Amino acid sequence: MAGNIRQVFPEHLPPLLELLSRDPVAHCFVESRVHVGGVDPWKLGGEVLGYFRDDQLVSAMYSGANLIPIETTPEARSAFVDYLRPRMRRSSSMLGKAEEVLDLWRMLEPAWGQARAIRHAQPLMAISTDSHVPIDPEVRRIHINELDAYLPASIDMFTEEIGVSPVSGGNLAGYRARVSELIRAGRAFGRMHDGEVEFKAEIGSVSPMVCQVQGVWVARDLRGQGLSIPGMAAVVELARATFTPTVSLYVNDFNTPARKSYISVGFEQVGTFATVLF
Repeated sequence: MAGNIRQVFPEHLPPLLELLSRDPVAHCFVESRVHVGGVDPWKLGGEVLGYFRDDQLVSAMYSGANLIPIETTPEARSAFVDYLRPRMRRSSSMLGKAEEVLDLWRMLEPAWGQARAIRHAQPLMAISTDSHVPIDPEVRRIHINELDAYLPASIDMFTEEIGVSPVSGGNLAGYRARVSELIRAGRAFGRMHDGEVEFKAEIGSVSPMVCQVQGVWVARDLRGQGLSIPGMAAVVELARATFTPTVSLYVNDFNTPARKSYISVGFEQVGTFATVLF
């Protein structure tokens, strides 16, 4: 019997959590949102769509600023595409397990048009112990009174990674507020010298067992000088002591220096992501 797509409601929370638990590292972002806000679209910043068969939740998709497939079967992906194809695209990207994302995009591209960029293979990496390499003792939590120094580094990192400035189109106030929120939550870490950021990283998502690092950045004039490995080792130690036993991240496959740094710290590849940027 063919399934159908409909919104996931609170009564479907147990089977949704079961889907997320199948791969806690891959589903860290969505699980972190659901853990705090359930499936309330206002709290989630989006909605969770479900693929149901015989009234049983088989697969799901987070639909907000990002589209994120959750344990989608081939049949579920076809159904999600049929649901999404005629609707106006509201997300700025689609990301998640590479097999699922790339299959969805293969079917959606004829209707939605060419993507701005496709990252076909992004190693998903995780570490569940403190690093074996010495940490940088100067890496610490960023304080809110350092926001003005920290913000330019965040903007530079985002622009390098995504190819578009996060403050374009008059969005400076909104982006500043988001960075401020991370700092106030104790999720922004960095090495500061003479009021300038030399190394930074943030914990973007925190689920019950996994937290995800984002925004890793080294000042341009200090790259190649060995700051990233002890810096990331410090972030892993601080994150594990504060948030969750497992620390994860994903990285572009073509970013060889970053991949080597993460491997040196002790991260191991546990999967592959893909991202489609609109």
